[in-house]
Amino acid sequence: MRLPVILFLTAISTVLAGSVTIQTLVFPSETATSYVEIVPMKLLNLKAFTLCMRVATEISIERKTILFAYRTGDFDELNVWRELDGSYSFYLSGGNVSFSVPDLGAMQTHLCVTWDSSSGASAVFMDGRKSLTKIYKKGHTMYSGGNILLGQDPDCYLGKFDAKQSFVGEISDVNMWDSVLSDSTIKDRFFGKREPKGNIFDWETIQLTTNGAVEVVNTEL
Repeated sequence: MRLPVILFLTAISTVLAGSVTIQTLVFPSETATSYVEIVPMKLLNLKAFTLCMRVATEISIERKTILFAYRTGDFDELNVWRELDGSYSFYLSGGNVSFSVPDLGAMQTHLCVTWDSSSGASAVFMDGRKSLTKIYKKGHTMYSGGNILLGQDPDCYLGKFDAKQSFVGEISDVNMWDSVLSDSTIKDRFFGKREPKGNIFDWETIQLTTNGAVEVVNTEL
């Protein structure tokens, strides 16, 4: 049995070449045992957020696929899914808001989701392009005290994984803020700008624990 591996990821800027090398998580196969735990830099007691990541996958749309999971002992506080119909949605403590946007594929996509409790305004960004705005969970607060996972959807605090919902492919450059970034800032992140740093997690300094068959490789933005 492969033991968990704790990693501190770092991004290396190549100034002369104008590029940045980051570490990428590769989930090579469908499994109920491979996942990555993320340690946030602050509690996720949130009334707004921006969550961004770079994703590539060849999974068929014939099944749901988890992209991000944050669960406390009682609820799925924040889950991001690719749904059976190919749409993308996120869930805050039950119910969801769904967006019909271009599907993920083998080519890397920069995916962001945003939400603001004061207005309920929610949106998805794909490679810097914004979806329409939908109103969802106005007045809601996300609670702290849970586990943040990539690769699996926990049906309890940390467990009851379903291989048929697991992520297969690669995920990198996962960053999260406790506010809604401007449209132009999200577009800049797609093009590789490294500021502002995520204040919930920042991929350049993030602490991860890998479990199962997850591999870590270097890729260049």
